[in-house]
Amino acid sequence: MARPRKQTYTMDMYLRKNRKGDIDNNADVQRNFVWNNEQINELIVTVLTDDYIPPIILGEEENSKLHIVDGGCRTAALRKFREMHYKITSALENPLIPYKRKVTDKNGHVSYEDAVFDIRNKTYDRLPEELKEKFDEYQIETVIHETCDSLKVSRYIKRYNNHVAMNMDQKAFTYLDRFAGRIRKILESRFFVECGSYSEKDKSKGALERVVVETLLCMNHFDSWKSQPKAACKYLNQNGTEEEFDIFSEHLCRLEHIITEDLKDIFNKKDSFLFFTLFHRFSGLGMTDVKFAEFLREFGKNLRFTVRNEKGFLFDEIGRGLSTKDKQVITDKLELLEKLLIDFLQIDTGSDQVDDETFIAESLGMDVISLREDMDFYNETLDELEERTIKIGSKLLERENRKSLLTMVVYSFMEDVDLDEWFADYAAETDTYCTDQKRNYMLMREDYEQYCSKHEKIEN
Repeated sequence: MARPRKQTYTMDMYLRKNRKGDIDNNADVQRNFVWNNEQINELIVTVLTDDYIPPIILGEEENSKLHIVDGGCRTAALRKFREMHYKITSALENPLIPYKRKVTDKNGHVSYEDAVFDIRNKTYDRLPEELKEKFDEYQIETVIHETCDSLKVSRYIKRYNNHVAMNMDQKAFTYLDRFAGRIRKILESRFFVECGSYSEKDKSKGALERVVVETLLCMNHFDSWKSQPKAACKYLNQNGTEEEFDIFSEHLCRLEHIITEDLKDIFNKKDSFLFFTLFHRFSGLGMTDVKFAEFLREFGKNLRFTVRNEKGFLFDEIGRGLSTKDKQVITDKLELLEKLLIDFLQIDTGSDQVDDETFIAESLGMDVISLREDMDFYNETLDELEERTIKIGSKLLERENRKSLLTMVVYSFMEDVDLDEWFADYAAETDTYCTDQKRNYMLMREDYEQYCSKHEKIEN
């Protein structure tokens, strides 16, 4: 059997042959057009930027008529734009197309200058002439199987379309180019290999990459929580830091030493990010990691099935009928988990039982009597800081949250540091607080230290 031959057409010629029926896109077993706007948009950008499109596979009958074997959706999408007034949608990631614009001066001399054109909400007819020509002259590569009949065409269609398309999680991961390598490295850690309840299907379908993304968002950016994989990956790609990944990697190393066989089921693709976040919060309590394992054991055997939250739900009943990635569902689950953890560890949060001065003195190891002499100054400083940085209506301004905010102010004077820039950044991204004010102070302190570390690296 002869090898298939290669044939290159200009876009204009290829679409004209398709329109006339010389290159047929209607084989009996060919699937209907299934592309969405995003896929069409990206194909058009590929053509206009002269990037690569894989060859279209054709089957040729004895009478020279050609049938599309692989590339039917690409062909239909190109025709929609070129001939059917398809308008590129506004949700396009890279809408500015560079090109050489032809300029003729008053003497008739022609020159070319660099230009860009925003193709959002544009049809082919609204492109500059230079981009129209670029589109029409694009080189379409084809591979042609000769001497085909309908049976061979069907066989080739089955062969070339025998693949699995990217699922939602896998495609979303392509938007995480900054940290993809870090996540792959994390998934090679002993924890994800030996310490969780993850199936081979979870690993091959991109579910574990999503677990890591959700964990980093829940631990560090929950106010900007994104329930959809693509939005979550894009947000983390833009706002995540290497320090956040370092902390998570450290947590995994610690968990590897305490997670035993009876605890593995807790760390599954659905709930892992909740318990990773809980461990992150536990880490600020200054207790040995074994205590966390003891809590998980008690939770799995007893608390999960017996203790209800303030709304009357057990852990697994929270958000029933809703998405497990709904922000309120996650909030309610984490609140219950943290309450169960605090109760199990018999920690007295003390937030409501002591005055501001005692709370601050205990948190910072200060003498409460000398602290009281300067409380008016610290309160005035906090009032000015809040006025400059926190928007009106933010929950950070609630009276219940003042203890931890005051503690941060006193800490700044102890360490002779300026909170203004950090707090403006923190208040812009944060609109909630942990009701346990000791825990809330530790979270803010940790955020401040990460902020300083990040900006030191940038300056260096």
